Amino acid sequence: MRSAIRNGVLIKEDEAVVPVTYREVQYSFSVYEALRIISGHIVHMDDHLKRLKESCRDINLVHPFTDEMIESSVNALIEKDSIKDATARIFLVGGPSPMYFVTYSDLLAYPDSYYKEGVGVTLYYGERFLPRAKTSNLLMQYIALEEAKKAGAFEALLVNRKGQVLEGTRSNFYGIAGKRIYTASDDLVLSGITRISVLKAAEELGFEIVYTPPTDVNLHMFDSLFISSTSMGAMPVSTVNGNMMKRDRWDAIASICTLEREWE
Repeated sequence: MRSAIRNGVLIKEDEAVVPVTYREVQYSFSVYEALRIISGHIVHMDDHLKRLKESCRDINLVHPFTDEMIESSVNALIEKDSIKDATARIFLVGGPSPMYFVTYSDLLAYPDSYYKEGVGVTLYYGERFLPRAKTSNLLMQYIALEEAKKAGAFEALLVNRKGQVLEGTRSNFYGIAGKRIYTASDDLVLSGITRISVLKAAEELGFEIVYTPPTDVNLHMFDSLFISSTSMGAMPVSTVNGNMMKRDRWDAIASICTLEREWE
């Protein structure tokens, strides 16, 4: 059986549970981070710990755990279970008696065909609550993604009341037009750890970043569309609601993905 962490202590994975009567659990007063472990190395750990604290501040979740405590917990879990490659999850519940857990699963990876042929997405009209915070309030994302799967799509993109396509249920979203990349500003979306690296890679490759999101009526005008996340890097979008999108800059998307992964 796999191990886990609860408040800095190694436990069995099946002991990593929360009380259902806990008010903060019922109200999803919690935050989380998902991070990659490659060859026993935690990728971008400092960035994930920083965002974890920022998410806590955004929802007034006060916790007593230090960065050093959480990082040493992840390292202890890696050592205990001899973890090489995995996806780890830090889950922190607030309240009078805060608690945090660290669990892990097999490293999430995608077939090469997703990068060579692109993936399909759907549009879901809805706005995330407190988009800058990575909270466990994920009901809308769950519904949107399930609808996308039923339609045979890989991801659902969230569209706000202005028709702006802001982000995916589990990814950030971009449109390429010439030497410019269009994406939502950080105040409208969760500024993912990979998003930061993707935008940095794009700038190094000569792209200008424009913080204006594509809209639901102009997606077909972009040279290419793509999404990004910790697990997928940068991945091209082939269709939106079943409609083919342009593939003119998939070479650039591949270059961005390659450079971002090199920094891990």
